[in-house]
Amino acid sequence: MIKIRLLKMLTSSRRQIALQIFWQWLSLIAQIMLIFAFASIFDLILHNEGKTISFMSALCTIGVAIIVRMGCSLAYDHASFFAASEIKQSLRFAMFEKLARLGTGYREQIPSVQITQMLTEGIEQLETYVGRYLSQFFYALLAPITLFIILVQINAPTSIVLLCAVPLISIVIMVVMKLVTSVLSTYFRSYYQLGDTFLEKLHGMTTLKVYQADQTAEDEIVAESEQFRRVTMKVLSTQLFSTIIMDLVAYGGAAVGIVVALSQYHQAQITLQETIILVLLATEYFLPMRQLGAYFHMGMNGMKASDKIFEFLDLTELTDGDQNLADQEFTISSQDLTFTYPHAHQPSLTNIALTIQPHQLVAFVGPSGAGKSTLAALLSGQVRQYAGSLKFGPTELSDLSQDSLNDRITIVSHHAFVFKGSFRDNLILAKPDATDQELMQALKQVNLWDFCQSKAGLATLIETDAANLSGGQKQRLAIARALLTDAQVFIFDEATSNIDQESEAIIMRLIKQVAKTKTVILISHRLANVTDCDQIFYLDQGKIIESGDHQTLLAQNGAYTNLFNHQAELESFTSAKEELS
Repeated sequence: MIKIRLLKMLTSSRRQIALQIFWQWLSLIAQIMLIFAFASIFDLILHNEGKTISFMSALCTIGVAIIVRMGCSLAYDHASFFAASEIKQSLRFAMFEKLARLGTGYREQIPSVQITQMLTEGIEQLETYVGRYLSQFFYALLAPITLFIILVQINAPTSIVLLCAVPLISIVIMVVMKLVTSVLSTYFRSYYQLGDTFLEKLHGMTTLKVYQADQTAEDEIVAESEQFRRVTMKVLSTQLFSTIIMDLVAYGGAAVGIVVALSQYHQAQITLQETIILVLLATEYFLPMRQLGAYFHMGMNGMKASDKIFEFLDLTELTDGDQNLADQEFTISSQDLTFTYPHAHQPSLTNIALTIQPHQLVAFVGPSGAGKSTLAALLSGQVRQYAGSLKFGPTELSDLSQDSLNDRITIVSHHAFVFKGSFRDNLILAKPDATDQELMQALKQVNLWDFCQSKAGLATLIETDAANLSGGQKQRLAIARALLTDAQVFIFDEATSNIDQESEAIIMRLIKQVAKTKTVILISHRLANVTDCDQIFYLDQGKIIESGDHQTLLAQNGAYTNLFNHQAELESFTSAKEELS
C-alpha cells in the first residue's frame, strides 16, 4: 500500500504530507472539543442547571472548534495540492530526462503513445495517491490511538472494544488489494493497447480510406473499446463491493462500541454526559480508516500507474563514453561491425567493414530492409549496442560522449520534424545565436528564401505538422536547419524520399556542394542520385556485398547493376508515358 521508491522521490512534498497529517489531527482534536462541549450543554439542559457561565463557555468552545475545523480543512487542501503538484513535476522531469538519455532509439523499447499516456493521465492518477492517500494512511493510524488515549480515561471497556475493531478495516483493505492488483494490471494493459490502436488508426486514416478498410479499423477499435469497458466495469464492481464491506465493518464496529457504552451506562459505570461523548465519538474511530478505503481504490490506480512509470525509468540506457571528438577532420572506419535490435532474432547488420575519408561523398544503397538506416543510426550514435569495431578517427564509438557526436555529426532523415512556429523558431534550434543574415543564407541555399520573402520573411508561420508547407519545402527547411550546425559529417537518410522532382534536384545539388567541404553520407533508394559518389556501398540482408564507385560497380555487373538498370527502365517508361499523356 506504500510505494517506497515513490516516497524517496518526494522532497518538499514530505513536508506538505506532514502538514496534512497535522491539520487532520488538529481537526480531530477540535472535533473532540466540540463533542465534549455539546455533551456538557446537553447535560446542563437535562438537569435544568442554569449555569450561564458554563453554558456560554461551552457555546464558545463549539464556535472555536467549528472555526478551527474549517481552517484545518482549507489548510489540508492547500497542503494536498502542493504535495501532489511537486511529485507530478518531479516525475515528468525525470521522464523527460530519461527520454533525453535514451535518445532517438527509445522507440525500440517503448511506444511513443504509451509515453504520452504515462506523462498525462498516468501521472495525474498519482495526484490522489500522493495528495490524499499517503497522509490519510498515517492519519488513520494516529486518529484511533489519539481517541483511545482520551476516551480510555472515561471508560476503558468501550475504548478497548472500539480500538480492537479498527484493524478489521485494514484486513478488508489488504484482501481487496490482493483482488484488485490483477484486475488493475489487466485494466492498464487494455488501456495502453486501446491508445496504441486508436493512434495508429488515426495516423493511417488516409491509407485506410484509400483501401476502404476504415470499417475494419473501426470494428477493431470498437472491439478493444468493449474489452476496455468490461475491464473498467470489473474494476468498478470490485471497488463497489469493497466499499460496501468496509462500510459494514466501520459502522458495525461503531455500533458494537455504542452498545458497549450503553451497557456501561445501564450498569451505572459512566454518566449520561460520558455516554453521549462515547456514542458520538464512536464513529470517529472508524471514519479515518473508512476514508482511507475510499482513497485506496484511486491510490491503487496511482500505484499501478507508478509501476509503469518506473518500468520506463528503468529501461536500459545508451552507455556513452567520456571522450570527445577532436575539432579536426577524422576518418570513419568499421571492422566486423554487427548489430542486433533488442528482442530481434536476426542481426540487422553483419560483419560490416568500411572506411570513409574526410570530404568524401559516400552512399549506402540496397533494397528495403537491407540495414541502411540502421547503419546510419550507428554512425550517428543513436544506437550503440554493437559488436566489432566502429571508430571515429582513433577513438571507438563506445568511448565517445553523445554530446560530442551530436556536435560533429548531423543526420537528416525523410521524416525530419518541423515544429509549429516561425521559420526563425525552427532554424535557431540548430544555432541559437545565429544572425538573421545566417538564417537567410541557409534558406537561400535550399531555395526557400524567395518563398519566405513572399510571406513574412523569417517570421513566416508554420502550422502544426507543417500543414501549410509541401513535402519538398518541409524537407528543405530541415536541411537548412542542419546546415546551420558546425558538423563535420552530414548523414542524409532518404532525404529525397517522397518529395517533388524540383525539390529533389535542389537537395541533390546542395548535397554535392556540401560534400566539397564536409563528409557526406547519402542513403538513397534511387541510384540515379548516387552516380557521382566517391564510394557506394551496396547492402543486402545486413551485409555489404558490393562496394566501389559507380563505374566500378557497373563493371562488376552484379546486384548494383541489376537494380540500377531496373530503375532506369522504370524511369524511362514513366517519362515516355508522361510525354504521351
